[in-house]
Amino acid sequence: MSKKRSIFEEVGTGDTARPQAQPGLIDRGQRAGRSAIRAWLMVLFALVIVMIAVGGLTRLTDSGLSITEWRPLTGALPPLSQADWETEFAKYQEIDEFRIQNQWMELADFKVIYWWEWGHRQLGRVIGLVWAAGFAWFAVRRQIPAGWTPKLLLLGVLGGAQGAIGWWMVASGVTRGEGMVDVASYRLATHLGLAFVILGAITWYVLQLGRKPGDLLQSRRAREAKQWGLSTGLLHFTFLQILIGALVAGIDAGRSYTDWPLMGGQIFPASAFALEPVWRNFFESPGLVQFIHRITGYLLAGFTVVVWLRGRRSSHADTRFAFNAVMAAMSLQIVLGIVTVLYGAPAGIAIFHQLLAVLVWVLILRARFLSGYPIATSLRGKTA
Repeated sequence: MSKKRSIFEEVGTGDTARPQAQPGLIDRGQRAGRSAIRAWLMVLFALVIVMIAVGGLTRLTDSGLSITEWRPLTGALPPLSQADWETEFAKYQEIDEFRIQNQWMELADFKVIYWWEWGHRQLGRVIGLVWAAGFAWFAVRRQIPAGWTPKLLLLGVLGGAQGAIGWWMVASGVTRGEGMVDVASYRLATHLGLAFVILGAITWYVLQLGRKPGDLLQSRRAREAKQWGLSTGLLHFTFLQILIGALVAGIDAGRSYTDWPLMGGQIFPASAFALEPVWRNFFESPGLVQFIHRITGYLLAGFTVVVWLRGRRSSHADTRFAFNAVMAAMSLQIVLGIVTVLYGAPAGIAIFHQLLAVLVWVLILRARFLSGYPIATSLRGKTA
């Protein structure tokens, strides 16, 4: 029979050992999952940048139309025999690009452009596999934080759409008897634009996962609304300029007028509206498209200065530094854009110009993030 206890006796004063609570286990597990997902996203981030560079070089080497079919699965294997190579070359010889522009090519020349396009498509497959494997791994292990499943799924959807748009772009140039020797410039702009959207989403997710959820909620209360709005406008304006730059690249407009600040000795190019109907000039006229790219660049430069001056007034040191970095990168990009024009857009300078656009894009996203979620610092310069 058990001994009766006094109502004044403290519970648990006996010798029975009780397990001690270990606080923070759930939070520690979530932090581990967030850190692992962030590392995975950073791998995807690097792969997308490489993809943008390879895509740019594929275009600059006129390699994009060398593979005339879209075979998502079987196309992963390159030609493995002489007969396979001859079959692929024969397919290429049927399209307008070969008949009009590249009749001089032999099989050895064709192999060079084929490998560029094959590598470009293969890298897309690698990115898709890295995303699928990572998402499945974290989902099975239940490490995806609450609310993050739709965000990570969105990356996969955008990646799949990018593959389809890539073929939609290539299909515009794989023609017979239509006189097309390049892909449609507006489709190229769509393809590049989506690549920057994907890169932007990954960047934003990496920035969010780099801070604790509680810290983000706390810092959001100190959001600098004016700076947030200006940086959002700068982000959209820069995206517009990237799309116009893709139109320039799609028709090699950067090589049509190689003087600056004038164009062919004039403020406005004489051949700007040489095509009929008039709307075609906004996509296909080298003079008009390059002129628009230049004017938009001047306006973007001015707006960047406005945003930068506002950013310098931030009370947060990290935010001020972020906007200083945006201003520095944008200034370098403007100078490089002028150099690209003056030298007729050679491949090396042109691809550097494109990659610098990636840096500008990421830095603007970071500055915008810090405007919305500032990092508070104490008077001694330490994070509060």
